[in-house]
Formats: sequence, structure tokens, C-alpha cells
Amino acid sequence: MVDYLDSCGGLRPLEISDKLLCLFSADVTLKGDEYVVSVPRREIDTGSVEPGETYRVALISRETEEESDDEQTATTTTQSSANTGSVSSEPQPPVEAGEIRYVEVEDIGKQGDGIARVERGYVIIVPGAEIGERVKVEITEVKSNFAVGEIIEEEF
Repeated sequence: MVDYLDSCGGLRPLEISDKLLCLFSADVTLKGDEYVVSVPRREIDTGSVEPGETYRVALISRETEEESDDEQTATTTTQSSANTGSVSSEPQPPVEAGEIRYVEVEDIGKQGDGIARVERGYVIIVPGAEIGERVKVEITEVKSNFAVGEIIEEEF
């Protein structure tokens, strides 16, 4: 369960299904008389989705900087609760320390590090990476809501 800001500025729970195969950002484009959301090639290459299959699609609006700051505060509050010994039903991180992953950097964080997302939208911070780079990383640190990956090969 993840909290999100509703249109009135209140935090609401958002259920993310364990069946989530991938999460990526994409533009909606007009093609003929229909609108198209393109699936990045990496999702096919990694086996997350198969061409020709039918999938359920959820669209999530882009967050504003203010919403992102509030979300970060909510995450910090959640982490504080977890540290006090309360039992959490949160899913475990989809990566482990020492694991090798191929990722595409989608964003740059506030401190200049690359940000990639994997299963269920889980964030991998990639220091030294730029937006659009596809890199092979080794996971060096794993936290409940993010991991850090060190680049071991650029542009796979």
C-alpha cells in the first residue's frame, strides 16, 4: 500500500497489485483515429511483457514537485513507523544486494543521481548516470523503498 495525494491535498492509500509486471513512463500519442501508449523495448527484452498478449493498463498522472515533496514526507513517516517495530504488510524489495540488473535511467534525483524504476515502481538510484542511459548495475544497498546500484557496464 502506497500513499498518494488526492485532489484536495489529503493522503489516500493506493493499492499496488503484486501482479504489477512493470512500471514505466510513456507519452500518449495519436496514431490514426486512436491514441497509443508505447511500451519501451526494455520491457519486452527483460520478459516483463510479451508482444501480442493483452494486459490491463493503469494510467497515473505525473506528480508535481509539491506532491513529490509531500510524498517524500509520507515515506519518511512510514519509515519511522517501521523502525518502531510495527508489523508492515508492505511487499519486500524486488532486488537483493549483489544482484545484477539492466536498467534505463528515467529521471535525475535532487542530488544529481540517476533514477531507474523496476518491478512495482521500485526505485534504483544510479550515481553517475544520465537520463536515457541504459546501464548494467550491481545492487550495492537495499532499503525498503529504494536501492543503490553501481554501474558495471554502460549502454548495454
